[in-house]
Amino acid sequence: MRNLWYLWRFYTFGREQYQECMGNLFLNNLLSLRKVNTVIAVLTALSSIYPLLIERNFIKVYVFLFVAAVALFISLYAHYKIQTALANIRSIYTLITVFYANLMIFGIFLSVLSTPYNYASLFLCFLVVALLMFMNPPLFNLILTLSASVVFIALAVVVKPPEIWRIDVINVVIAGGISLYFNWHISKLRMGSEISATMLENERNQYLDQSVVDELTQLKNRRDFMQTFQRYVLNYRNTDAWLCIALADIDFFKKYNDRYGHAMGDDCLRMVGSMLNGLKDNDGIYSARVGGEEFALLWFEKNPAHIDTIVTRLMRLIAELKIPHEDSKVAPYVSMSIGVHVEKCGSARDTQILYDFADKALYTAKKSGRNCVIICGDEIPQYKVVSPS
Repeated sequence: MRNLWYLWRFYTFGREQYQECMGNLFLNNLLSLRKVNTVIAVLTALSSIYPLLIERNFIKVYVFLFVAAVALFISLYAHYKIQTALANIRSIYTLITVFYANLMIFGIFLSVLSTPYNYASLFLCFLVVALLMFMNPPLFNLILTLSASVVFIALAVVVKPPEIWRIDVINVVIAGGISLYFNWHISKLRMGSEISATMLENERNQYLDQSVVDELTQLKNRRDFMQTFQRYVLNYRNTDAWLCIALADIDFFKKYNDRYGHAMGDDCLRMVGSMLNGLKDNDGIYSARVGGEEFALLWFEKNPAHIDTIVTRLMRLIAELKIPHEDSKVAPYVSMSIGVHVEKCGSARDTQILYDFADKALYTAKKSGRNCVIICGDEIPQYKVVSPS
């Protein structure tokens, strides 16, 4: 029984996946509600002309106009929810319930109250079609179908002659069962398709992340850096900010590997990568590993005078890691040499030229004794920032 319940509720896909995909599919119901109710509002409003002018049946006119007004309200409200992004599952449930009740009342009026001596063909059509328009949980569809069927049968027994309502009851039971069965299968197919699409999207994103993330340091890799650098240069040409590109190199890293081994060297890179990753949240600095022990950073500044504050903090964070390096000639702990090039946004220079400028600044930092930062740019004089340690 439990397995049957899980199969009927689509929990065989996984409870969490089912609920997530139902949320996504339910949002699509808003689009269907808007379109379907717009059509219903127009058709029922136009259909009211015939009983008004030909039949002179004002009750039928009022019913037609009432159904059109409710359908128009549902369509406009669904449109409002879509535009304002305020839709939630409860509101969508309510709209579907109102739509279903409106359509069933219309079907009952046409098939029972206005034509008591005819079979309920219109109601049967509405009953089957209404369930197939939306992606609903099976229990919700069952409640809607039973409610509509009970009301219809009760009114049919009261209003219609026995030879008519007996056939109608049989037809309603058959139609309700058929509509529930096909809705269940269609919903299951849509659910499976949605879950498959979600899984494929997750796998694609996972592979994409793996292709642009350095496995050792969890920083972005050189490929992502060059793409991001290109995007920064192109997208910020019309701003008055300053683009900063920094290249950083761990001092005497080859000696560190020779002294402590490559396993310790990997640990050192991980610690430096973790520290650089933290700069993104705190300072909005993009960082990537572009070589063995070489890293690149990108950020924007409103005032170039603030750059030395950033790089001083960066060097202090490196010193605070306190990674021992006995073979370093500049510090007892692992240190870095950094070259920063500052360019006014709007420059026509391409990324390779800017990268080369930062690389020359890094080379100057190494020639200037390492464990320091060289900051340069066309519109600022070159200067040196030494480590706080």
